[in-house]
Amino acid sequence: MPKLHPIIGHASQQDQLRSDLEKGNVAHAYLFSGPAHLGKMPMALQFAYELLSTDVPDDEKEQMQSQFEKLTHPDLLILDQLWMEEVCNDWDVIAKTSNVPQIHRSKAPKSKTDIISIDDVRALHERLMDTGSGTYRCCIIRSVERMKDAAANAFLKILEEPPKGLVFILTTQHQTSLLPTIISRTRVIPFRCVSMQDMHGLLDGVAEDDRKFILHITSGAPGLAVRLRDDPDLLRMHRTLHTTAQSFWRTQSLRERLQILSPLHKRGKESDDLMLHLGLTLREQPVSTVCKNAAVYSQLAADFQTNTHRQLLSQKFALAIV
Repeated sequence: MPKLHPIIGHASQQDQLRSDLEKGNVAHAYLFSGPAHLGKMPMALQFAYELLSTDVPDDEKEQMQSQFEKLTHPDLLILDQLWMEEVCNDWDVIAKTSNVPQIHRSKAPKSKTDIISIDDVRALHERLMDTGSGTYRCCIIRSVERMKDAAANAFLKILEEPPKGLVFILTTQHQTSLLPTIISRTRVIPFRCVSMQDMHGLLDGVAEDDRKFILHITSGAPGLAVRLRDDPDLLRMHRTLHTTAQSFWRTQSLRERLQILSPLHKRGKESDDLMLHLGLTLREQPVSTVCKNAAVYSQLAADFQTNTHRQLLSQKFALAIV
């Protein structure tokens, strides 16, 4: 269940949201935009809680927070994890992050991807028509760029004429992929990497070697730092992957390079993690190596955003390394 955690960094963003609430200048839709693991969802949850707490008596706030964290608060809607056949089909797991009805996904033959469909938007719309019990109602949608074509246009209609008192809080890692009309109807709040000073407080009690490694690979992303801090297996996996990525830049063997790049052939977390470590380890190389290969790496990352054949792109990348 979503817990309310202290926000790491992002003081200016917190100040703006607090000012909006105090001055009665709350927008009907916010867009929290920035790379993964910076804290957009924790901020969205915190802001939603503060909105729903408006005019709630102090003696009722404990019960209200319990409802909020269990996703049973009548004025809170969250669309986060999606039901996906053979990928994420455990309703108990899904219910920990999402309370928008998704039963239609289990009946649809194509519910296998992490894409918000027009049926998902319709199910959301039905819930949005419910009567609220407080001053505000909140709808949080994580990674709104998961909406494609028809779904995005259907959502835009809701965004243009939202029910009174409803506040949308949307997050995105890829603002440029959103419809311009959706962006124009939100108050955009950009999220940037957190300072090292703020990050250090997350790693109290962590061994010095692990602390340095976590700070190095997270690059100001507190969400990833917390995951690595709390999961020794995950930390070990990233250490291994980092070593593998280092060997990619050092080897002169095309065969070894191609073998290391094989996880890039398919989209997914394994591919994303390898790309992260290839970029990090490239920066660790001599200046001459960085200068020769930075543009090639950047081009690979850009090409992977298209539908171009990933294996061919990987092969081209391996051949281009100097």
